Amino acid sequence: MNMNEYFKSVHRDGRIWNLSVALILILVPVVIGVLYHTMPDWNGFLVGLLATAPMYWTVGAIETVTYVPMLGAGGSYLSFVTGNISNLKLPVALNALERAEVSISSEEGEIISTIAIAVSSIVTTLIIILGVILITPLTPLLDSPALAPAFAQILPSLFGALGVVFISKNWKIAVAPVLLMLVLFIAVPALDASTVGIMVPVGVLFTLGVSRLLYKKGVLG
Repeated sequence: MNMNEYFKSVHRDGRIWNLSVALILILVPVVIGVLYHTMPDWNGFLVGLLATAPMYWTVGAIETVTYVPMLGAGGSYLSFVTGNISNLKLPVALNALERAEVSISSEEGEIISTIAIAVSSIVTTLIIILGVILITPLTPLLDSPALAPAFAQILPSLFGALGVVFISKNWKIAVAPVLLMLVLFIAVPALDASTVGIMVPVGVLFTLGVSRLLYKKGVLG
């Protein structure tokens, strides 16, 4: 199979699975509502939908433009189906590409990113299954005050390790987005982990703009 055939099959299967998952997610609350006779007040539902949907449409469009060039075609379809892109799928793909020393724009990069995200999804599912089985016996240990600081540092340590690798490659590009995020999160306390879906695309677009400006000024070679 050549890459053209590969991409055709990826786009075909990706669209089928994404649309299928979207339909299932919509049908779950509908089926529950019908079975238990607890359908929502549709006027209130529409009012709430009109107030929130535009934000999610915008974020969805921005995330698609932002993540796809970093994840590749196959990796993007997998990531948008399985979720948790910024916290898990993106770091996994970037780390795999870094270790393999290939670019996502190459054929090797496309395959490696897809495999890395697929393995990550499988491992995540297995861990969730184990967590469901072991949650009761492990609850006293997990709730231990001694482990609380460690759990609070899992994501910072993950992104810190990745940050060192990519910042060291070109610190001139990295300074601007790092300063922007520090200022925003310090000056606006309302920004927290729940805003990552918005702030990651904002950071990417800001970095692209600054990088272009630095390139025109001759700062970047």
